[in-house]
Amino acid sequence: MLKKFKYSSERFENYSLQKLQKDIFAGVVVGVIAIPLGMAFAIASGVKPEYGIYTTIIAGILISICGGSKYQIGGPTGAFIPILFGIVITYGFENLLIAGFLAGIILFLMGVFKLGLLIQFIPKPVTIGFTTGIAVIIFVGQISNFLGLAGVEKHEAFIDNILEILININSLNIYSILTALICLVSVLLTPKFVPKIPGPLIGLLLSTLIAVWLYPNQVPTIGSTFGNIPSELPKFQMLDITYERIIELIRPAFAIAILGAIESLLSAVVADGMTKSKHNSNRELMGQGVANIVTPFFWGVPATGAIARTATNIKNGAVSPISGVVHGIVVLFVLLLFAPYAFSIPLASMAPILMVVAWNMSERKEFLHILKTKSGDTLVLLVTFLLTVFVNLTVAVEFGLILAVILFTKRMSESVITEKVLPNPHSKTDKVDPTIVTDTHDCPQISIYNIEGPLFFGAAQTFEQKIMRTINDKPKVLILRMGKVPYIDTTGESYLSSIVNDFSRNGIVLITGLNQQPEKMLIKTGLSDIIGKEHFFDRTGEAINYALAQLDVKKCSGCKHFAFRECVSLSKSDFIEAEEKRKLITSSS
Repeated sequence: MLKKFKYSSERFENYSLQKLQKDIFAGVVVGVIAIPLGMAFAIASGVKPEYGIYTTIIAGILISICGGSKYQIGGPTGAFIPILFGIVITYGFENLLIAGFLAGIILFLMGVFKLGLLIQFIPKPVTIGFTTGIAVIIFVGQISNFLGLAGVEKHEAFIDNILEILININSLNIYSILTALICLVSVLLTPKFVPKIPGPLIGLLLSTLIAVWLYPNQVPTIGSTFGNIPSELPKFQMLDITYERIIELIRPAFAIAILGAIESLLSAVVADGMTKSKHNSNRELMGQGVANIVTPFFWGVPATGAIARTATNIKNGAVSPISGVVHGIVVLFVLLLFAPYAFSIPLASMAPILMVVAWNMSERKEFLHILKTKSGDTLVLLVTFLLTVFVNLTVAVEFGLILAVILFTKRMSESVITEKVLPNPHSKTDKVDPTIVTDTHDCPQISIYNIEGPLFFGAAQTFEQKIMRTINDKPKVLILRMGKVPYIDTTGESYLSSIVNDFSRNGIVLITGLNQQPEKMLIKTGLSDIIGKEHFFDRTGEAINYALAQLDVKKCSGCKHFAFRECVSLSKSDFIEAEEKRKLITSSS
């Protein structure tokens, strides 16, 4: 409780009247921007425009109050459009509300169990792939409204929507195209000439006024399609939640929750970069959860952090969550005072606004950058993108993650090096006297292997196969240099145990330079005791000296050169004599 209070107080540290004025101004600007976007996102998601307004008000205020970022602006977003539209088509609007409620619970629990940092482990090709795919779906989905096509039926499948456009292309409405172009030009030019005024608002107002005055009743409007928007707050309603519905909707709920978590935390990270601040990822997830739990009871659709609106909030001087609360209040006042006027807004005016949103969120530069690498990441990117567009977001993320894990495992397994080596007389870690080793010696009684990289399930079998070849040569001592093995999992430990058990029948296994995590794993599994604590060394030189002391043979058959100073193939006097003869031969030659 004290931690929560401390965090809340930090968000309003040194707050003043001047900062309040900045928050109010930023909140008003973002609130004005959020009105057309809220309605447009709702329409594109297959629900009434007022539901987007309700979401903007309720979720926007709750995310600002309960979230983990001082600057986050929450509400309906473009990223949710394909998944929400698919749920509405498949399950209906009431079940969308239940799915949003369940997603809120999942988000809240993610925050409670401190899973906020796990989102960073989602590979970038996956996030770029589905984000670009969503942008394509949104853009194509607005073509029919932009052209004013009549009789177009909305489908969940991308190909079916393309076919609908082609089938009905002859019904295009020149007045809708003119209205859409006026709005599009206004959206694009307003930031260049009047940067303080939101482009979507100017585009919406200007194109609506021209359509009403110059060619009334010639283009479909919000009123003619959805009816009037009530100029009042929505009434509280209970959700008909049953066990059967929970089972049916849990998968789409997870999809909403995961996407909402990714979008909100990405938005918070963007805000951190713009303000040099630091958000609380777990608290942010809890705040998103609270908003999505409450909003469905007031006819609101799922919400998350909105990157563009959050950036606008910061650029207009926001300094605290108050700006997000003000943004929700501004939308509320507009709803109460001006809702009847929304009846005349053409659907063609909404289309270019969403097209620009899709273009801005498309991550096209990052998409092309990853595409040019022609690597495994390129494959993950394309698979995620294509599945998002042609199947659905849930399948795309699942397959994208699975493919990314498989490719990562393959790359990591190839990075593990297991090679037979000689002790290095110049190594600081081996600490071997130069007279111990020559360049060409390979003593058949002692085999030394250098192992680099994580010893995990993807690489453990290759590691075992290479070591087992040495066992077939029947050396007396196997030294494993593991100073560059940062991690061992249970599979790696199992293969190492197999090597130890097989080799220990006729020899001994010595391990050098073991790191902390592998050491703990061997202790937990009991393999450390099987190997013997006296067989672990910090340096390879120490292990060699121990090995020489343990060898009990009279002759080292196969040694063509004298590498180990106290090799028991020879007595010490014989070794010195042999060395002198070798030096004499070398000098004379």
